[in-house]
Amino acid sequence: MSEMFEFGARDSVLVIGLGRSGLASVEVLRERGVSVYATDEKAPGELAEPIATVERLGARFVPPAGVDALAARITSAVLSPGVPPTSPVVQAVNRANLPVVGEIELAYRFCKAPIIAVTGTKGKSTTTALIGHLLRACGMNARVGGNIGNPLIKEVIGAGEGDWVVAEVSSFQLETIRAFKPRIAVLLNLSPDHLDRYYSMEEYAEAKYRIFANQGLNDWFVGNLDDPRIAQLHWRYGENRVQARQLWFTLKEHEEWATMFRRDGTLTYVPVAGDPRPVSLVGRDAIALPGQHNVRNAMAALLAALAAGCEPAGLRDAISSFRAMPHRLESVSEIDGVLFVDDSKSTNPHSTIAALSSFQRPVILIAGGRAKGTAFDELGAAIRRRAKAVVAIGEAAGDIVRAGEGVPAIRASSMEDAVRRARELSAPGDVVLLSPACASFDMFASAEDRGERFAAAVAALREPAGA
Repeated sequence: MSEMFEFGARDSVLVIGLGRSGLASVEVLRERGVSVYATDEKAPGELAEPIATVERLGARFVPPAGVDALAARITSAVLSPGVPPTSPVVQAVNRANLPVVGEIELAYRFCKAPIIAVTGTKGKSTTTALIGHLLRACGMNARVGGNIGNPLIKEVIGAGEGDWVVAEVSSFQLETIRAFKPRIAVLLNLSPDHLDRYYSMEEYAEAKYRIFANQGLNDWFVGNLDDPRIAQLHWRYGENRVQARQLWFTLKEHEEWATMFRRDGTLTYVPVAGDPRPVSLVGRDAIALPGQHNVRNAMAALLAALAAGCEPAGLRDAISSFRAMPHRLESVSEIDGVLFVDDSKSTNPHSTIAALSSFQRPVILIAGGRAKGTAFDELGAAIRRRAKAVVAIGEAAGDIVRAGEGVPAIRASSMEDAVRRARELSAPGDVVLLSPACASFDMFASAEDRGERFAAAVAALREPAGA
């Protein structure tokens, strides 16, 4: 990277938001000698531990009300992804005409390794983890971070030019990029989500499209030809927004414009250079992940790995050894013939629709939580097609029940109550599926916390009464 991208001892930076990403930014900036201030708009009672961490790192906490006065002493600000650009603190920085970047932009400026960036409405974490798995299996050094759970800034430090960094990036993170330019950009799908933050589906899509905004002819773009919005970016339509070389995947048996498609149940790759004859990569049975959506995720990961230099032969064995990530269609237990599945990371209706379509067994769906401005109409239709019964929880319980009208439904007051009631509704051969279609923050600390509470409630079903 050029010197214009460096942060050093002459800089004073304000970090806005003290979650995992913000604290990681504070730590890395302090290690480079940057003078760091930090702020957060949460209630003071929630900030004791983060403030203690900030001060231990040699930075200074400034309450939001003090940011206006601080502006004259800082050179830029780093924004955590959970903080909207409309935040009063961000507006105070903007009034001072100071640059604001996000954590992934900061990470990019420190990163010496090429980056593979993955975004989309659903499937990001699975695809990101799978790409890292494939690269390592092919003998490459790969670091995985970003929205997947560990801050990207921590992964890029120490990564060399011969390594790869695989990053899951959200629309929130992409809002604040400036120079961020992945060597390989992967856009999985687009469906309504976060419409409590974006005014329209078009605005949400534009945030996602920023993943390829800075790419050039030496970079790669991997896109989903089955998604109408994404397919419109294909060069055959005369669209020139994607300047990178394009790789496309589809579930269709054959598509003239696809780089990867299915042929007789086998994922088939058409090389973009050298011998153009199609190469049979892997059979569907080798992908140990349920659902058609995960076949698409695997296609995206395979194309990204091929673009990074992996050989087809090495990918065949690698993909079969990959397993589902926690809280993503994760089998928790089977009790008396009833399978309990944790899909707590499905926080929008389209993810839950995909989850419902992943099973050929009757499903008792546990869904609900805090809605994110999305409608439940399509989910309701999927519930009527695929669900035996619904157990609704959280703030959106009533909306979920109304959407699936005609399917037996009950409301539960807690996760323990929901699991108990779902068990009562089930029979041998059924699936009890936690796939909420909503955010977790009305009842739980996080989607992970929600999934762990589900697993604990399932484990309690095995315990004898009074044990």
